[in-house]
Amino acid sequence: MYHVKEAFYTLQGEGAQAGRASVFCRFAGCNLWSGRDADRATAKCTFCDTDFIGTDGANGGRFESPQQLARHIKQLWPANAGSAVPYVVFTGGEPLLQLDTPLIAMLHSEGFEVAVETNGTLPAPAGIDWLCVSPKGSNPLAIHQGDELKLVYPQHDAPPEQFAALHFRHFYLQPMDHVAQHADTIHTTVAERNAATVAATTAYCMTHPQWRLSLQTHKIAGFD
Repeated sequence: MYHVKEAFYTLQGEGAQAGRASVFCRFAGCNLWSGRDADRATAKCTFCDTDFIGTDGANGGRFESPQQLARHIKQLWPANAGSAVPYVVFTGGEPLLQLDTPLIAMLHSEGFEVAVETNGTLPAPAGIDWLCVSPKGSNPLAIHQGDELKLVYPQHDAPPEQFAALHFRHFYLQPMDHVAQHADTIHTTVAERNAATVAATTAYCMTHPQWRLSLQTHKIAGFD
C-alpha cells in the first residue's frame, strides 16, 4: 500500500527542471523527522518546512496497488498536453520509503517520465529517469551519483565541498528559506535573514562555478 499526503499538477519550481509541467506526488513519512514540531529539535533534519503527515492533503489517500496509484497520477496530467512528455515528481517526506520498481514500471507504461527528490539516505530503485538528491546535514548518503545534487545552503554540517566530487550531472545550491519560527526575530527579520542567505549563496556560486544557484521560483511566482 502507498500512503500519499497530496498530489497535484503544477510547474517544477526548483533546480535543473524548473518551469517544467509536472505532477507532484508527495508520499507521507520521512526517515529523518517525524514531521511533528515537538520532535524537530532532536530530528536528523531540523529545517524542513513541509507537511508530510497523513493522507489528508489534496488528492491524497491510500492506494492498494501500483496500478491504482498510477491511474490516479495520470488523471492529474492534462488531457490537452500536446507533445509534452508526462512527468511525475515523487517527493516527501522521503519518497524512497515507498517508491518501488512496480510503480515506476506502471508509470512508464502510462508514458510518464519518473523523477524523484530524495534526501539520498536510502538506495534508489531501478528505472528512475531523473534522480535529484538533496543532502540533509551529516546524514550519510546511500546514493552517490545521479542527475542533480541540490544542496540547501548553508548547512554547517554539510558544506558543499564534501559533495563536489560525487558523480552528478548538475550541482545546485539553494538558499535556505528561514521561516518565521526559525528566524532570530530579536536581531533580524525573516526577510532580512533570507536576503542575506541568498547573497551568501550567490557569492559561493560565483567563486565555485561548479555550483549553480537554485531559487524556489514557485514561491517567487506564487504557485504551489
